[in-house]
Amino acid sequence: MQPLADRVRPKNLNEYIGQEHIIGPGSALRNAIEQNLLPSLIFWGPPGVGKTTLALIISQTLKRPFYALSAINSGVKDIREVIDKAQQNNLFSQNKPVLFIDEIHRFSKSQQDSLLNAVEKGIITLVGATTENPSFEVIPALLSRCQIYVLKHLEEHHLLTIVKNAIASDEFLSKKNIELKETDALFRISGGDARKLLNALEIVANSSKENPIVIANESVVNCIQQNLALYDKSGEQHYDIISAFIKSIRGSDPNGAVYWMARMLEGGEDPLFIARRMVILASEDIGNANPTALVIATNCFQAVNVIGMPEGRIVLSQAATYLACSAKSNAAYLAIDAAIAAVKETGDLPVPLHLRNAPTKLMKNLDYGKDYQYAHAHQNNFVELEFLPELLKGKLFYDPNNNARENELRAFLKLRWKEKYGY
Repeated sequence: MQPLADRVRPKNLNEYIGQEHIIGPGSALRNAIEQNLLPSLIFWGPPGVGKTTLALIISQTLKRPFYALSAINSGVKDIREVIDKAQQNNLFSQNKPVLFIDEIHRFSKSQQDSLLNAVEKGIITLVGATTENPSFEVIPALLSRCQIYVLKHLEEHHLLTIVKNAIASDEFLSKKNIELKETDALFRISGGDARKLLNALEIVANSSKENPIVIANESVVNCIQQNLALYDKSGEQHYDIISAFIKSIRGSDPNGAVYWMARMLEGGEDPLFIARRMVILASEDIGNANPTALVIATNCFQAVNVIGMPEGRIVLSQAATYLACSAKSNAAYLAIDAAIAAVKETGDLPVPLHLRNAPTKLMKNLDYGKDYQYAHAHQNNFVELEFLPELLKGKLFYDPNNNARENELRAFLKLRWKEKYGY
């Protein structure tokens, strides 16, 4: 059976959801389609926002032959075969074929070069899709022959419409008694990707034995988790002892640390496993309270890798006792987890224009880099700019702990940012 995302794929522009700025009534692309004056195009945008669907709709609306290639598994030979077919079709039809290339940024220079002649002579109309900046990934000769359209992240109301349409119109879901109670979890899981959204909806709907099937945050999370691959639950002793080792260091007890390390070494544990865990701990539990801890732990890993056992035990012991005796802070660990939680909650927020790099004319025309100020050109190498998306403005992720080193960092940040982040 086809996935839900394929079964409910829009078939015309009126069914297409999102991207009103490029495909809405009166837009340049819509006018070009309605007048059958379609140029070669490149759709640039994040995954799951409708690039492939839009290419299909355009070809169907214009009644043009449609050829599709994926840059992942297609080569120059495949490109030439499609162009030959298109050339033969052109002899019998006035409708110029559409060649859709998914992930065109993965094509090499030679593969892109093989498209040039066909695009220039009008043998095909190229429609490329990319998640990467075409200014960097598409050769200038091909880029100059294409119109670039930037597709945006789908907004919450778009996602809601997609879910409701799927429940109402799909031949299988429409036969189920589905009650859409809550959607936050579905939207978070999707990350703004319509394909992931519909996959999650289908998993939840097919997994439930209840009537009605209630789509709620808790049931969605539980269902998706149950469908993830299970991890290996064997070796409890192994995990218990490494846990005791880590907690001993975190608790600043070098005696407990070396005891549990000895238990692992005598039990035949891989010494590099122990060293790796200390590298992680050096950032997770010590962090900026003592940045040297990460240096010690990393060098320990390298040294054990070079000299092996039994001498490696001495290096492991030195690192473990140093880490245990170090000042502790989990501020860096909490900062990244808080940031990840914000990403999951808010999705892929766009990078503010003034923070985007603008080495090409296309990007400058899109106002990339506008109003950015170079910190080193200002007093104390600092200028107050906004470095977070608008929705997260003023959000505090890194909150230094109360220790000598991080108190210095807090004082530095407060001097620079005043009350903005609450330092």
